[in-house]
Amino acid sequence: MDIATIIGIVVAFGLVVSAIGGGIASFIDPPSMMIVIGGTVGVLLVGYPLKTALGVIGVVMKTFMYKLDNGSDVIAKLVELAQIVRKDGILALESEVGSIENQFMANGLQMAIDGQEPSAIEEILYAEMDKVAERHSKGADMFTALGTYAPSMGMIGTLVGLVLMLQNMSDPSSIGPSMSIALLTTFYGALMANILFLPMSGKLKARSKDELLIREIILVGIQSLVIGENPRVMEQKLLGYLPPKERKSSFE
Repeated sequence: MDIATIIGIVVAFGLVVSAIGGGIASFIDPPSMMIVIGGTVGVLLVGYPLKTALGVIGVVMKTFMYKLDNGSDVIAKLVELAQIVRKDGILALESEVGSIENQFMANGLQMAIDGQEPSAIEEILYAEMDKVAERHSKGADMFTALGTYAPSMGMIGTLVGLVLMLQNMSDPSSIGPSMSIALLTTFYGALMANILFLPMSGKLKARSKDELLIREIILVGIQSLVIGENPRVMEQKLLGYLPPKERKSSFE
């Protein structure tokens, strides 16, 4: 679970609620919520196919429930496999594939064991990486779109509230509710966009880059295994993908 996402949302909403103080009831307006929330969902359905739009729920879960392999651990595993290959040959990895949790690594190793050429392995794995990047980009783009739709629906709600207010100027009792819709819809739209949708989009993009970096490390490592590269040389090559503080050699 990503604690940072939960803490960030709680802190952001908590500060807003603290600033409102005891007048929180004045900021709860069902008509305004229907315009912004319902309108945003409706526009999402217009902009994306139904299957893609419904997938936003799964994307939301990924912002909270996410586990990325540690780069140092991945490199250490690849070095361990390289030592096996150096000692017993590439076919010795047959018994290791089943115990590898990372499916991308397991697929690459299986291709290496099956005797695929390094160029063919590279082509297949890079194609898979491209598709992963495309799926991640689609999820992040949906949240960017939601971050645009919510404030826009807020502005539409503001216009609705102003029109209702101007139409009933002769009735002072109707001015308050109409003005409430006008202001709260903008408030809800800005809140949803800037605390939820746009930050989630940014986090998904950052996680996509991190995951693709791990996959690239795995790809380069498998290529080294296929050509029988010295484990020390392979490790130095792979450690270059990590920040200096995260580099940890298995030979120290």
